[in-house]
Amino acid sequence: MQLGLLIIILLSTIIAIFIEIINMYEVKTVTLADLLLMFLYLEVMAMVRVFWEEQSIRITLPLLIAITALSRFIIMQGKEMDPSALVYQSGAILLIAFAIVVMRLRHSSKLGIQSKNKKK
Repeated sequence: MQLGLLIIILLSTIIAIFIEIINMYEVKTVTLADLLLMFLYLEVMAMVRVFWEEQSIRITLPLLIAITALSRFIIMQGKEMDPSALVYQSGAILLIAFAIVVMRLRHSSKLGIQSKNKKK
């Protein structure tokens, strides 16, 4: 079941990449939102690869995808967006970025936290 879903996700992502490239070619322009969308596709493919190899996904990959998706959403909204909505979305990005930093440093000696396996 997992293998089938991974293949479907991977094929769907590859098809979406080609559709986006064709769209950029037809419009004859590449925007920052387009580049962020391509980066999202790349991150999804990386997440599929990591899950394939390790049979689990670290929380940082979905968090990075969430940051990129929120950034793309903010850019696409542009001038149409209510400034107060920008505050909430920027706060969400900062919260996710903070979560990534905490996840990276949770086993670090910099925070003074030791895992249960490393007790002396």
